[in-house]
Amino acid sequence: MPRKSLKGQLITIPKVKEILESLGKDKLDQFQRRSFDYASKFSKVDPNIAEKLVNEITKDFQLEEEEAVQIVNCMPESIEELRVFLIRGRRIFETSNLERLLSLLDKNRK
Repeated sequence: MPRKSLKGQLITIPKVKEILESLGKDKLDQFQRRSFDYASKFSKVDPNIAEKLVNEITKDFQLEEEEAVQIVNCMPESIEELRVFLIRGRRIFETSNLERLLSLLDKNRK
């Protein structure tokens, strides 16, 4: 039976893992199992921490939710890696702000 999407919502990879775990591994279809395997391999923080980070990044650094989710999904470890996520906005971020953002990510890594 096809599932119908009611609304689109941005969620982090750790949240995907949490949702799929809550369904029960034995009840997942093939696509869900593959998604769960991917989320398990690439989740870099716990779901609650991921949500907290997205909220902090959007509020404290004035980034769009989409940018914050991508940053939390990848958890960049350097300013150069971080800049990749910020290139689309054509905004200029001071190095000190990028360092603060990296520091926030570092405090929350697994």
